[in-house]
Amino acid sequence: METSGIDLTGQAAFVTGGGGGIGRAIALCMADMGADVAIIEAIPERCEQVAAMIEARGRKALCIPGNVMDVEALQNAVAAAADTFGRLDVLVNNAGGVTRRDFLDLTEKNWRRHIDINLISNLAATQAAVPVMIAGGRGGSIINVTSIEGSRAAPGYAVYAACKAGINNLTRTLALEFAEHGIRVNTIAPDIVRTPGTSGQFSGPVDESQWHQPGPAQMESIRKRIPAGRWGQDEECGKVAVFLASPMASYITGATIPVDGGSWASGGWVRNRDGAWILPPEVTG
Repeated sequence: METSGIDLTGQAAFVTGGGGGIGRAIALCMADMGADVAIIEAIPERCEQVAAMIEARGRKALCIPGNVMDVEALQNAVAAAADTFGRLDVLVNNAGGVTRRDFLDLTEKNWRRHIDINLISNLAATQAAVPVMIAGGRGGSIINVTSIEGSRAAPGYAVYAACKAGINNLTRTLALEFAEHGIRVNTIAPDIVRTPGTSGQFSGPVDESQWHQPGPAQMESIRKRIPAGRWGQDEECGKVAVFLASPMASYITGATIPVDGGSWASGGWVRNRDGAWILPPEVTG
């Protein structure tokens, strides 16, 4: 087998929400494999921090502070990346967000914010990037970051889950529409991943020393629910994204790949106190 198939040298990638968590890990993994990387990020300090880390890896970086809910700004950012690097080979639609709230407690403003950040940003970036890829004549790879919640019921996250389910279907549909241009479209679907957001850091440059540490009850909950028995690491998502961007995945398109420690496969099964797999309500046994 030709191991150089994972090499992204000479390619250019654009990552939305690339300053923290999964987006940051994807941007850095792309740079590790030789790609030049542009990111758009709402927190300027994080944008600058990641750009410096990309450059420290010997790659070109473009830091674009901005809000992906501003469609015009997002599409201008994609154009700036293509102008800076002279090409665009990889688009990672990572930006998103969610606040837990029962559906009847949501306002129209809540709906629209969830839809704008999770779904509309994906549509806008894709529509801006694909003509650049087509004009380049080299094909390309679009990688959408959704969630396990896009393929199961998600009480308290109804609109978020609907957006992620929509992107899963959009992935399959656009895989067909863009196939003739050599553009592959795939999705990775994480469950709980250790990130600044899941660790209580919502501002400033990423600093793991500020993250809260999960207590025994939270760790026990994770052990019960996730077959792998632990948090996901953001770099584990980054590695799958690099694979999907590379020639190693040249015949993969329209796929949604769970990166969730087996959560989706478990189908509601959880561990009891003795470590046996059961279905609730027996979990208290």
